[in-house]
Amino acid sequence: MKIGSAMLVAGAIMISTAPAGAQAPPPAPAAYAVTYLEIAPASEGAALNLIKQVAAASRKEAGNVRFEVLQRLDRKNQFAILEAWSDPKAREAHENGPAMTEFRDKLKSLRSAPYDERPSLPIAVTPGVTPTKGAVFVITHVDVTPNVKDNAIEMLKKLSEDARKEPGLERIEAWQQNNRANHFTLMEVWKDPAALEGHVVAPTTKDFREKLGPMSGALYDDRRYSSIE
Repeated sequence: MKIGSAMLVAGAIMISTAPAGAQAPPPAPAAYAVTYLEIAPASEGAALNLIKQVAAASRKEAGNVRFEVLQRLDRKNQFAILEAWSDPKAREAHENGPAMTEFRDKLKSLRSAPYDERPSLPIAVTPGVTPTKGAVFVITHVDVTPNVKDNAIEMLKKLSEDARKEPGLERIEAWQQNNRANHFTLMEVWKDPAALEGHVVAPTTKDFREKLGPMSGALYDDRRYSSIE
């Protein structure tokens, strides 16, 4: 599936099922991004302040739908930023705007690894839900060989559909990376660790992992985070 086609498919995914006369929900965001940050351990506090500042500024910008900032549970010097925007132009304006320019500049001296930003298109998304306090975020980078990327898309859609039937799920989304069509981000929010562990051992999850294994071009990189706000 080409990127342009992916956008059309994504637009068709979120079809409203509201009863007649009810107000239709807003359209799903059309532009997403995940950014991974690795900070020198001694600079963790300074980085936290910068991340919170850029989050507050970004949420005020035109077209922003979500701007979530997370800290990894098992490696406190690693952070992630999850963005959702109404359209690609809004995200482009954000990327080139003063808040992000200043943020990236100030972060340079604090980083211990490159600034890893992955703009993406939606494959399977859900309406925005505010996570409960203490929710566990899981971000998984899924990398498959190029010849099976379409199979991976269908598998990620099915995994998302199956997970939405499980107790404790607050959000699950799958995105396709803009510049690497065989790279994907799977983003999950679970009410608590128990709900997540139930999902990990669910038959549908195990089936997905078994089928994905031979298709993978890298390790299945799932990371657990909590919100820093």
